[in-house]
Amino acid sequence: MSRFQTAQPSASTPASKPNHTVAQTPAAEREHERILASYGGAYDDPKLEALITKTVDRLVAASDRPDQAYKVTILNSGAVNAFALPTGQLYVTRGLIALASDTSELSSVLSHEMAHVLAKHASIREDQARQAAIVTRVVTDMSNDPDLTALALAKTKLTMASFSRAQEFEADGIGVGISARAHFDPYGAARFLTSMERNAEMKAGKSSIDPRAQDFLSSHPATPERIANAQNTARQYTSPEGGERDRETYLQSIDNIVYGEDPSEGFVRGRRFLHPKLGFTFTAPENFTLDNTAQAVIGVRDGGAQAMRFDVVRVPAEQTLGDYLNSGWMENVDKASTEEITINGFPAASAAAHGDQWQFKIYALRFGSDVYRFIFAAKQKTTESDRNARETVNSFRRLTLEEIQAARPLRIKVITVQPGDTVESLSHRMAGVDRPAERFRVLNGLDAHAQVKVRDLVKIVVD
Repeated sequence: MSRFQTAQPSASTPASKPNHTVAQTPAAEREHERILASYGGAYDDPKLEALITKTVDRLVAASDRPDQAYKVTILNSGAVNAFALPTGQLYVTRGLIALASDTSELSSVLSHEMAHVLAKHASIREDQARQAAIVTRVVTDMSNDPDLTALALAKTKLTMASFSRAQEFEADGIGVGISARAHFDPYGAARFLTSMERNAEMKAGKSSIDPRAQDFLSSHPATPERIANAQNTARQYTSPEGGERDRETYLQSIDNIVYGEDPSEGFVRGRRFLHPKLGFTFTAPENFTLDNTAQAVIGVRDGGAQAMRFDVVRVPAEQTLGDYLNSGWMENVDKASTEEITINGFPAASAAAHGDQWQFKIYALRFGSDVYRFIFAAKQKTTESDRNARETVNSFRRLTLEEIQAARPLRIKVITVQPGDTVESLSHRMAGVDRPAERFRVLNGLDAHAQVKVRDLVKIVVD
C-alpha cells in the first residue's frame, strides 16, 4: 500500500452516486484500486459530491453521447489532477477542486476528461501502455542498480501515461463545446488552464523535483497555445446567458475542504515530516526540500548533489536489521561497514553502499512492528553529507500527545471581502502556507495586479 498506510475498506466506496452504472472490467477495477492507493483513497464530502453529480449530469445531457455513463471519484490528495478510465470512471483530486474558482472551471475539467472517453483516447492510451507492458507501473522499491536508485529517489512519483498533443487539443475542443452547450461559461477552460500553470510555477519555485510529476500538467501540458486554443474555441459559442460561472454556489460547496496534504497520512511542514497516525517525526537537513509522494518521502538538496528517501519495509521479526541491509535489496553494500546501533531507544542498523555516480548511507530502524528505511545519496561522500545523514536519522522520534492532537489539516475557508480588505491584508490571514500573497492570488484566479472587490467571496487557507 502507499505511503505507510494500511488498507482501508472505506477507500473503495464510490464517491458519487452514478445515475447509470459504469461497466466494470477487471483491468478497470485494478486501475481504480491503484489510483485510490496512489492518491490517498476517496475523499468523502456529500456536499461536493452533490455539486459534481449535478455538473456531470448537465454535461452528459449536452454531450453527443447522453447514453455514456460516468462515475466520479473525488481523491483525497492535494495534487492538482484529474483523469479518466475508458469505462467512464472519472477522477478529480480535492487539490484541483480547491484551485478552481467556479463551477464553469470545474466543468471544463470534467468535460475535458469526458472528451477523452468519448474520443476513445483513454482506450488508445490503455492499449499503448499494455503494449509497452507497463500499465504505468510505480517504482515502489529501490532498484538493484544503485545509480538508477539515486535517480529513482527523485522520480518515484506516479505519472499517468500521457495523451498526445493532438489528443489534448481535441479533448479541449470537445470539452469546451460540451460545457458551452450545457450553458456553462465556455471561457472556464482557458481561465483554469492559466490557474494550473501559475500553481505549477509556484511549486516549481520551491522544489527541484519536477512539480508536475503528480499533477494534471504532467499528462495535460498547459502550453500558451493550448490556452489560446481554448479561448478561440470558446469564442465560437455564445450561449444566451453568456454562460454560467455559478461562483457563489461553487465556493459555498468547497468551504472547509481539506487543503494540501491530509495529516492522517503524514505531512511535510518545512523540513519536518510528521505522521500523527503512526506517531513519529523526523527533520531533514538544512537546504533540503521534502516531498511526500505516494510511495516515499523524498528529499532533495538545493543543487541536487544530495538526496534522501524515507519509506517503510516489511522485515521479519527474526531477521536482524544488519542482515536486512545486506540481504541484496540494494547492490554494492559494503558489508564491513554494517553496524547495529540504537537511535533514540529504537533498534537500528546502518551501512554504506556505492555506485559509479553516487555514494549511499542506508539506515533501517525498527519502530513498533514496522521497519523504516532512510537512504541518503550523495554525489561525493563528504563530512557534511555524513553529518546530514546522521542528524536526520537521529531526529527520528515519537510524537508527543500534544503534537498528535495539534496536527490538524489545513482547510479552505470562504470569506466575504469587507471594506478596507486588500490582497495583502487577506493573505496575512492565511495559515500554514508559503508565499501567502502569491498563493492567495493563484487560489482566487487573480492576476498580479488585480484587486479584491467588496462583497466578493474569496478563498483563504486556515488551520
